[in-house]
Amino acid sequence: MSRILILCTGNSCRSQMAEGFLKSFDPALEVHSAGTSPAERVHPKAVQVMQEAGVDISSGFPKNVDRFLDTPFDYVITVCDHARETCPVFMGTVRHNLHIGFDDPAEATGTEEHILSEFRRIRDEIKQRFHNFYQENLRNG
Repeated sequence: MSRILILCTGNSCRSQMAEGFLKSFDPALEVHSAGTSPAERVHPKAVQVMQEAGVDISSGFPKNVDRFLDTPFDYVITVCDHARETCPVFMGTVRHNLHIGFDDPAEATGTEEHILSEFRRIRDEIKQRFHNFYQENLRNG
């Protein structure tokens, strides 16, 4: 079984969505997400658009990456450029460091409809790219 950590800055949108999708692809995976500077809560619009996709992340909460520094991981995946630049050195074993970057939907401005459309666009990108990652790296072992 693979152990995966998904890193972002706030751990409130992209990393939470990626964690939710990976768990939905294969419940046997051990998936965690964390932030280098965690927000107070998971973004409500991230929860909303994930529920539209049939994945419940409402019980998730932002976690500081420090809690995982001594944990060995098969994959540590950054999903935003800032986290890649500020990613701490892991004390545990990390077999693969990857970067799969996405725009931050929390930075979208404009009408409520436009902001939701940005959350949905990023959600769909995350689903597609993490499904590809799963198929290529995890499905058979």
